This record gives sequence, C-alpha cells and structure tokens, in this order.
Amino acid sequence: MPKMSVAVLRLRDFRFLLFTRIFTTLALQCQSVIVGWQIYEITKDTFLLGLTGLAEAVPAIGCALIAGHVVDNGKPHKIYLLCVGALVLNTFMLFLIAGRIVPAPGGSLLPWIYGGIFISGLARSFIVSSSFTILSLIVPKNEMAAATAWRSSGFQTAAIAGPALAGIIYGGYGARQAWMMTAGFMLVSFIFLCALKVPHTKRAEARRESAIKSIKAGWKFISGHQVLLSMMGLDMLAVLFGGAVAMLPAYADQVLHVGSEGLGALRAAPALGAVATTLAMALVPMKRVSAVRMLWVVTGFGFCMVGFGLSRIFWLSMLFLIFSGVFDSVSMVIRGTLTQLLTPDDMRGRVSSIGSMFIISSNEIGAFESGTAAKFLGLVPSVVIGGIGTLVVTALVAARFPKLRRTVIDVDGK
Repeated sequence: MPKMSVAVLRLRDFRFLLFTRIFTTLALQCQSVIVGWQIYEITKDTFLLGLTGLAEAVPAIGCALIAGHVVDNGKPHKIYLLCVGALVLNTFMLFLIAGRIVPAPGGSLLPWIYGGIFISGLARSFIVSSSFTILSLIVPKNEMAAATAWRSSGFQTAAIAGPALAGIIYGGYGARQAWMMTAGFMLVSFIFLCALKVPHTKRAEARRESAIKSIKAGWKFISGHQVLLSMMGLDMLAVLFGGAVAMLPAYADQVLHVGSEGLGALRAAPALGAVATTLAMALVPMKRVSAVRMLWVVTGFGFCMVGFGLSRIFWLSMLFLIFSGVFDSVSMVIRGTLTQLLTPDDMRGRVSSIGSMFIISSNEIGAFESGTAAKFLGLVPSVVIGGIGTLVVTALVAARFPKLRRTVIDVDGK
C-alpha cells in the first residue's frame, strides 16, 4: 500500500497558502454565480452572459506577461497581498452597488458588474504567478505532487461550496445577502494571507532584467519546451471548446427549469467529482507522473460535455458534470505537478503567467465563445459541438506531440 501523504499539511505556511486559496476561490465562485444570474435576469441574453468571460479575460491576458516579469523580479508575497487586498475592495464595491445598498451611478447595474469582473481579471493575472512561485519556496520538491493535489482539493471543495451557497442565499434571501457573504469570504482570505511567511530569497535582488528581455526569455523557454507547450495548448483548446459553465444559467432556466438553486447545484457538480478525486490523489500522491494519462482524462472530459449537452434530465446532467470534474481534476494535478517539476526556479513567475494566459483563454474566452455559439447555433448544439471539438483537439495533440505521450517523471527523482 502507498503511504498516505499528510506530511505537507504539517508545513505551517503551506496551510496558510491553502486556506488563502480556498477562501479566495469561495469568494470568486460565489461572485461568478451571482454575476451570471443577475446579468441573465436583467438581459435574458446568452451573448451578454458569455461577455462576462471576455470582461475578465482581457485584463488577465493583457497583464499576464508583465505579471510574470514583476513576480520573478520582485517579492511574490507582497504582490499576492496587494492583489487580494484589491479584490477585497472590489468585492465590497459590488456588494454596495450590485447589492443595491447604494444606487448604481448612471442607473444601470451592468457597467458596474462588468467593471468589477474586469478588476478581478486584472488582479488574477498577478495572483496566479505569485502563488505558483510561493508554493515552490515553501514546499520541498518531493512533496510537490501531494501539495498540488491538496491545493486542487481545496480549490474544488471551495468550487462546490461557493456556487451552492451563492445559489441558496441568492434564491432564498436575494442579491444583497449573497454579495455580503462573498465580501466576507474575500476578507477572510486576506487575513490568512497576512499570516503567511515566505522565506527570503536573494534571486530578485541579484538579477534585474528589463521587462522586454525578461518576457522574451519566458516565451523562448516555453516555445522550446515541447512538453510544457503541448500541455498548455491542450488545456486551452480542450476547455475553450468543451467548457459549458458560462451557459449554466441559461441551461438552468431554458433546458432544465431548476432556477437559481438548481444553478448553484449545477455549478457545484464538477467540483463535487473533482474534490473526491483530488483528495484521494493528495492522500495517495502519484510517485510517477505520466502525461499520457492526461490525454485520456481530457478525452473523458470531452465525452462528458457531449453527454451534458444532450441531457434533458436534471440528475443525469448533474452526473455528467460530476464526472467531468473527476477527469478535469486528474488533468489539473498532472499538469500542475509537471509544470512545477519542469520549470527552473528563476522562470516560475513567467512560466506560470504564460500558463495563466492559456488557462484564462480556455475559461474566460471560452465563456465568450460559448455565449457567441449559443447565440448563433442555439444553446444545446453549441455545447454538443464544443464537446466534440474537445475530442478532436485531444486526438490532434496526441498525434502531433509524441514527446508528450512519452513523458513520465518520478516525483522522488529516482
């Protein structure tokens, strides 16, 4: 029997980093559900629903490269603090305006909601790079697979609780109470982050590259590394076509007829499968990380999206979403572990920032793509065709990048 790994949880600073991630995710997941439902209630327009993804993606992608440079040449903990602090203020602003405590300047909520999403995207670009770098400073390499799985498990647990809580509170008590809860979660995240202590490193003081030179070096490293490049490309294109999360408010209303409470359950369903999977992978971490396993689980994810698109039964739709979370979580742990182990210390900020561009393109631009496709193709056909697109992309990546299929790394370095 493999040894159950809880050793990484004994690291004080890893625990604080984990709790920060959990409460930040709780807040952002709640925000996503509330924003989606409010915009859909106001407009009944799937295109404007998908536009929420673009509003977050534009600043996140636009700042990702400079974020990686700043983190590699600065202090990751301080950058993380500033960004989460900005999110606290941003969420409080949404609580006041979208919660209708104060009248929306101009009379319309939509510009303020989209503005809040824009700020979230801006902060997110720096959070991804700084948290990725901090993890490597506080966790030994032989515990990285377990740490990645615990972080993924924490993320998925929050991704279950966040949408469920937001749907229940919004449906039962209204937007004001839902936004108040979201602001509270973000404040708790900031408190945990303040308690985190990151070991001092002299690498930033020893090297001060220009931004252009630093960014070029990051791109050169990624473009020359077939495994990292193919993993990032697969994740981006698979979720870009196969992601259906942004359309869930419309599905809950038009197809399944389950309201905001049902929307919260649908949003939580992928994480329900994912949290059980990542918890198992945290307790019994992988000793050998195989990239070909990622190709198989992404294929499973694509089939789940096709099944969800065709389903008209609430429990069956939930089941497909749960299994999509199982497959996606395995892919996430493999990708995260390989990226940590294959990235040099002085490249972590830039590699994670470039990776975040791929992830944001898949999630947020994928939301815009889903909204646009639903507008012109119809809600159900857009999801089914997207799932098929995921299967095609996976097959093409497997054929085009043989080195990815052969990549296997021993976590213990044996």
